[in-house]
Amino acid sequence: MLRHLPNLISALRALLAVPIAAAVLHDEHRWALGLAVVAGSSDALDGYLAKRHGWQSRLGAWLDPAADKLLLTTCFVTLALVDAVPPWLVGLAIVRDLVLVGGSVTYQSLIGALTPQPSTLGRATTLLQISAVLAALLQRAGLALPERLLATLFVLAGLATIASGIDYVRVWVGRARSRRSAS
Repeated sequence: MLRHLPNLISALRALLAVPIAAAVLHDEHRWALGLAVVAGSSDALDGYLAKRHGWQSRLGAWLDPAADKLLLTTCFVTLALVDAVPPWLVGLAIVRDLVLVGGSVTYQSLIGALTPQPSTLGRATTLLQISAVLAALLQRAGLALPERLLATLFVLAGLATIASGIDYVRVWVGRARSRRSAS
């Protein structure tokens, strides 16, 4: 039973997207910030538990990144609606995620089974995106951050988003070519 705990934590993280979005849209930014910290911490916790105790599963390999994408996309969109993050960053994050999802579906349709494998760059992108969301929430909650710091964080998250999207496409196209030439 405990071996399913990481999956439960991932599912609960995905469900936090709704109250975080509602809090942002109702100007309850401290509440949104607290929930976002819990959600971000849960991402580290489920991964730690899965690896530490050997509780990794195929479901978890899909559920964890799906929860991250749902939560981050929801946060980015709602924060953009209240002018807390730039629309271009939201667009980059959404386009990257659509490319990853589309690429996954295409790979599985044409090549075969796929297990998501986050790269170091992909993990760094997620960390920067989470940091950008938390910084925007801190700003909205009244904990003034220097505008230059906030802008730099948004640019770094945007650049990492572009770089990791390109990297994932490069890696998976290479794997597809290798599998096709081997068969």
